[in-house]
Parts: sequence; C-alpha cells; structure tokens
Amino acid sequence: PGMYAEKDYDLAGFAVGAAERGTLLPREDLKPGDVVFGLPSSGVHSNGYSLVRRIVALSGLGWEAPAPFAPEKSLAEALLEPTRIYVKSLLQALKAAPGIKALAHITGGGFPDNIPRVLPDDLGVAIDLPAISVPPVFGWLASVGGVAEREMLRTFNCGIGMIVVAEAAQADAVMAALTEAGEKPVRLGEVTARGTEEAVTYRGKLAL
Repeated sequence: PGMYAEKDYDLAGFAVGAAERGTLLPREDLKPGDVVFGLPSSGVHSNGYSLVRRIVALSGLGWEAPAPFAPEKSLAEALLEPTRIYVKSLLQALKAAPGIKALAHITGGGFPDNIPRVLPDDLGVAIDLPAISVPPVFGWLASVGGVAEREMLRTFNCGIGMIVVAEAAQADAVMAALTEAGEKPVRLGEVTARGTEEAVTYRGKLAL
C-alpha cells in the first residue's frame, strides 16, 4: 500500500520443494513439555513495512540519514537489512537431530499468527519474552511509533525469525545440532496444553 504509482506492478516469484512423506513437519507427536527454541533474525526481514514507513515519516528522518539505532548505516540500509535464510542450517540440524518436531517461520503476523499453524488445536506455547535479545531496530520502532508490546509481537519478528520445537528429552542434542549448523538458538519456552486461552501466551516483557 502506498508504494505503487499508476501502471506500476509487482513481480513476485516462488519456489516449490519436495520432501519424503515420512519426513514432513510438523510431526503428529507434539505434546506438552516439548521445548521451544528461537533462531535470531537479522532485523525486520520482509514484514511490517507499511508500519515501518509510517514510523519513519513520523520520525521526520530522511532515508539517507544515519539510523539512530545503527549510526554506521543509513536509515534505509539498516531497515532493509537482508532477510536471514534458514534453509541450509535447518536441513543440517534436521539430519543430525531427530528430535526436531516442528518449525514455524515468523513472518507477517508474528508469533500469534505463525506459531499456531504448526500446532494442533489442543496445544499452545508459552514464550519467555525476556529470553529474546531484541535488536535495537525494534526498540526504535516501538519508541518512535508508540507501538505497544503486543502490537509489536503481532507485526514484527522482534528478533526471532524461526521457531524450532523439539522433544524435551532431546532438547540438548537439538540445541547442539543447531549450534553446529551455525545458528545461535535461544530456549524460549515450551509447548502447553491449551484450554480457552490463546494459542501463544507470554511470560515477562520484551526488552524494547
């Protein structure tokens, strides 16, 4: 919205992958107590830019001005930091650690829209927000835009670009495999039995 002039158009592409049926995720044996890990993002990634542009306009800064949260870069460069691609590291970890049960890519909709896609209706997750090392860009967006924490979690990845759910008994092996593959996994919480509450619940506050 607000990006295209008359007669402009958007050219998009997609990729199709193939997998053996027995290796498809999420697995059907997800259960309460399974461990939830997060993999760090590189920044805003590819979602939330309508709000980002409104906040930049509100800030009064030009796109070429030094980014307040990363002065060595222009605001445009810092906000357009390329999206991390997790495919190679996750494929390596999946081969090394059979305890991985589900993966959730944190894109538009943040935690509350993306994590439930890999869960059955009777399960949820509890996330420890203080465990997330929030990149400075998100603190700046929240502060300048006056964006509340829950809206940040609903709009942006807030520093976590991928969720990995692992068998509790194999959590250490999964963390080691992810680390060996070049990731910096963070233990964020666990799978819970779900009643009438939301699928994603939070403990503590984000360090915005």
